Amino acid sequence: MPDVRENKTAAAAAETRAAPLDFQDHLANLERAGLLVRIDTPVDKDSEIHPLVRWQFIGGVPEAERKAFLFTNVVDATGKRYDMPVAVGGLSANAEIYAKGMGRSVEDIGKAWLEAIANPIPPVRVNEGRCQEVVLTGEALTKPDGGLATLPVPISTPGFDCAPYLTATLCVTKDPDSGIQNMGTYRACLRASDRLAMMIGSTGGGQGGFRHWQKYRSRGEPMPIAIVIGAAPVVVFTGPQKLDVDMDELGVAGALAGQPIRVVRARTVDLDVPADAEVVIEGLVDTTRQEPEGPFGESHGHIALETFNLPIKVTAVTHKKKAVFTSILSQVTPSESSAIKKVAYEPLFLSYIRNTLGVRSLQRVVMHEPLTNLRPVIFLQFSQDANNSEIWRALNGAANLERQCGKIVIAVSTDVDPSNLDGVFWSMAYRCNMLEDIHILPHRIAGRMGQGKQDASLLIDATQKRPLPPLALPGKEYMERARALWEKLGLHPLTVRPPWHGYDLGAWTEAWERYAQAAAVGRWQENGKETLARQRDGIRPQTPVNAVEGGPKLPDVSE
Repeated sequence: MPDVRENKTAAAAAETRAAPLDFQDHLANLERAGLLVRIDTPVDKDSEIHPLVRWQFIGGVPEAERKAFLFTNVVDATGKRYDMPVAVGGLSANAEIYAKGMGRSVEDIGKAWLEAIANPIPPVRVNEGRCQEVVLTGEALTKPDGGLATLPVPISTPGFDCAPYLTATLCVTKDPDSGIQNMGTYRACLRASDRLAMMIGSTGGGQGGFRHWQKYRSRGEPMPIAIVIGAAPVVVFTGPQKLDVDMDELGVAGALAGQPIRVVRARTVDLDVPADAEVVIEGLVDTTRQEPEGPFGESHGHIALETFNLPIKVTAVTHKKKAVFTSILSQVTPSESSAIKKVAYEPLFLSYIRNTLGVRSLQRVVMHEPLTNLRPVIFLQFSQDANNSEIWRALNGAANLERQCGKIVIAVSTDVDPSNLDGVFWSMAYRCNMLEDIHILPHRIAGRMGQGKQDASLLIDATQKRPLPPLALPGKEYMERARALWEKLGLHPLTVRPPWHGYDLGAWTEAWERYAQAAAVGRWQENGKETLARQRDGIRPQTPVNAVEGGPKLPDVSE
């Protein structure tokens, strides 16, 4: 059984590289950084592993405090014990874990992706790979406890899933015409010790693997496939990125790593696979038949029911002598799956809108994660000086950059934290004219829950468009003083989210500021003497003072 603590020397060396090139080096880095929890007591892969890790996503644990889990004593519902440990959360339980896998700071991740996509480093083929230290073929695959049954594949959603599922996958296929490989993250259901059923997205033109399947089907040939589990994080991270179908993800991974990714030819199919991966499952996809697959808990927040998908005849299972099996937590978000996307997608969208579309007033892009799974709901934050044209260009850009992203896109101003839904709703309630500030873009392709119907994108400009009175909370200095007193008194710990103090939004005069400062130091009667001298006859109640005495026209916010 492997022990990632054995890899500490290698891990220390790996930290000097752009990124760890071995998954177990990555786990050792996480353990040294206090980001990994090791569970040595027996845990059932069929009913306990995923529910246990799930609690840190739905139990109120702050994102920064989530951990990777390494289960070293894995059993199943029958009591069978597996020699191979299982890692869950090791790829992206939080942004820091993702950044460790990239060998970069969280702040540099978006820039690193853009540079890697623009400057790929092709992989280098080697004659031998650690992923093939153990090779199972022939009868070793077909016996009931052989092949896939030797792997500790967890059940992701116990009580609903029909079988153990491969989730942290890189499914390698090849275009039979160009010879260019593609890697995608597709789920695969265990059906027998030598058979899988795999789901590949087929809508909107289909994912890269689906397009390859179409070509093999037209030729009347099975499609070779290699399912890689436990590659270096920079290799795994390319799977969900939706890169161009004619771009070899291994080249992008090499650029992220700062050196070529080592690949080796698979044992039974004509594909190159990462030589240092933990596990590789080789097989042939039947292009003439479909097999029911599912139910399985999906990231859109519902159980995906049975659909006909691709049967795979397994031709080989290879792995390291001391391998670690990797599983990813998906289903209802937040999850490890959504965190992988969020860390990379947000800076990519920000860069596209700011640099490609030239909208420099855009400050942040936030993809809503809980339950919605990032892609449908996107928030854009703009500086106070953003003009109307920039805002609408950005809203349209966010809705059109990726087919699956931007069903609802909402723009807010800098004073509103786009990750705080209360603040977003406040902006929509008081800064959005429903006749002027909402546009609907038709002819959007509906997601899987839309059952093939056309959809639309909803674009909402909820930015501040004119001067407004200050936010009705005590000023910052007073809230800070009160918080210090709160903590001195030992009251309940606070969770602070903006807005937590009042601030000027443009509709505020020097006279009102002087009144406020005088009142805060007990000189309120001075204010009363001044307003007494300003009394007038014949004025309708609730008439704005500035309309009578002169000054900037201010909005009516009395409702």
